[in-house]
Parts: sequence; C-alpha cells; structure tokens
Amino acid sequence: MLQEYRIPFVGLKLGTHQFNYKIDSRFFDEFEYSLVKTGEVSIDMELTKQETMLILQFTGKGSIYLTCDRCVSEFPSVINIDERQIVKFTEDENLEDNTDEVIVLSKNEHEINVAPLIYEYINLAVPYFNRCDEPGMTEWCDKEMLDKLEKLSGSSAEETEQNSVADPRWEALKKIK
Repeated sequence: MLQEYRIPFVGLKLGTHQFNYKIDSRFFDEFEYSLVKTGEVSIDMELTKQETMLILQFTGKGSIYLTCDRCVSEFPSVINIDERQIVKFTEDENLEDNTDEVIVLSKNEHEINVAPLIYEYINLAVPYFNRCDEPGMTEWCDKEMLDKLEKLSGSSAEETEQNSVADPRWEALKKIK
C-alpha cells in the first residue's frame, strides 16, 4: 500500500520538485501501533535533487485527534511540521551510516518511500501530555469521566488535609522547624 509516497528519483532532473500529500485516517491505518488514528494533515514536500544527494524539505499543517490523558475523550490538536531530511548516495555496500539527519542509499536504489518519514514527523508533533482541558479546548473535556475519577480516587483534598491535622505524628514533625 502507500504507493503514492514512493518517489522514483532516478527519472527526475536535477533541481527542485514539489510534492503534495493529503494525510487522513487511511494513512494512519497502515501503521499498526500508531499514536494517531485519525486526522487531516496537508504535507508539502520540496525535493531538491543534486548529483550526490537529495534534500527533502517537509512542511505541513493540519489537525489530528488525540486521546486526553485525563478524561480519555478524543479531541483535535493542531500540528505544524517543518522538517528537513538529507538522502546521500554511496557506492559502498555498508549502508549503516544512517543517522537522524542523513539517510544513506546505494547508487543502485531508484526510489525513496517518504511515508515512514511523514509518519515520524507527525508523531513527533504530538505533544508529550495530551490534555483537552487547555484554554479553548474545554468543550471536548468529558466532565462525567472526571467526576467518576474523583469519586473513585477515594479521598478529596479536604479529607487529606483533615487527616493530616488530626494525626499527632504530623504535629510532631511540624514542631521540628
């Protein structure tokens, strides 16, 4: 699948070439354990072909749906992508020189698949903490779930404070100051 993300660079002339991709849930379905399941992202890729390398510049904008870490509801999150990838060609059969910034391909290669790169850049744009209670996002928050979690947590902040005041061990520790 994902054939439209394979670029046969052998037939391209030296210079700059533009590619546009519309990413949707079909794209994310191709990756089994994807953090992102749905979304709409528009990716513009500029491929600059040189004699010994390709320079891929990815820019993208769109929204993806994430699951809130607190209330477990799904909410949209806006992402922006601006990444660059360099692809070098080598005659050496040892292709283990790949790094985060540079992909090394054999001179015998004739195409590059950019789907894994696009997938990686979208996942890198996912925030570390996914919370729908941020300003402007509260309409997505599942208040019922938060209420249930509060009930199931056992004690509220007031009860914890009352217990600590009533416990003589805490009083003894406060006197140490």
